[in-house]
Amino acid sequence: MSEVDTLIEIYAGSYIEAWIILGVLETNEIRAFLKDQILGVEAPWYTAPGGVGAVKVLVPSKDYEVARSIIEAAPDRIHQAGY
Repeated sequence: MSEVDTLIEIYAGSYIEAWIILGVLETNEIRAFLKDQILGVEAPWYTAPGGVGAVKVLVPSKDYEVARSIIEAAPDRIHQAGY
């Protein structure tokens, strides 16, 4: 990641969902980072999608559009695989 890349929030929600999204992105060679993940472990009842305590997934701005399309397509691919 270059010095001029900024990180953009692509997801905010539960700890488990954030880790799943992180894994999907990294599998597709998109660097992703978690923010506020400690709160998601220590107080999972406090995390809510988009809420104050939500765990966030961040991606470099240059990868945002590709990452967004991967996330949007992921539920369909998971369902087709039988999970």
